[in-house]
Amino acid sequence: MSVSGYSGQRVWLHWLSAAVIIWTLASGFYVAMVEVPVRISQWVAFINVSLTTVFIPFFVWRLGIFVAHVRSMDLSILSVEKKLVFFVHTLIYFVVTVVLATGVLMMDRPIDVFGVVEIAQPLSDPALIARFFTIHVWSCLFLSLLIAVHVGAVIVHELCGHRVLRRMSLCDRVRSEQIE
Repeated sequence: MSVSGYSGQRVWLHWLSAAVIIWTLASGFYVAMVEVPVRISQWVAFINVSLTTVFIPFFVWRLGIFVAHVRSMDLSILSVEKKLVFFVHTLIYFVVTVVLATGVLMMDRPIDVFGVVEIAQPLSDPALIARFFTIHVWSCLFLSLLIAVHVGAVIVHELCGHRVLRRMSLCDRVRSEQIE
């Protein structure tokens, strides 16, 4: 049994990205919009900063795979629908890049990575930090919208019989690798 479409590397990086991005967006917006105890808000901030800092090299790896894939494509032969899909995916990569970069640049204190490593804050100008914070919030909102569109498109494809989730399944991939 083989799973076509995406390499195991792309599938694993996709689901790692999905888990990190959905967790950080959902938990970050939750503590920003719902009154929670300060210790919960601080815990979420600590986890999100640590998690996304560790995630950055994995995202760069994933972005590199995406760019290599794009360079091997002939975009001129794509249908309008596939060009739209390509555009939205490219936009997602771009916005995630903005979210991660502004997340680092908005730090007003050293970046504590799970209590193991501390990285100096890159900027010290409060006005510049505030500007990056604003860009970060807006790019997180836009990323949330793009993810909703992405998930909606997956649902539509599944309902139309296009087995997108099967092609991106970790379970089928693990089973097929065990058989081989």
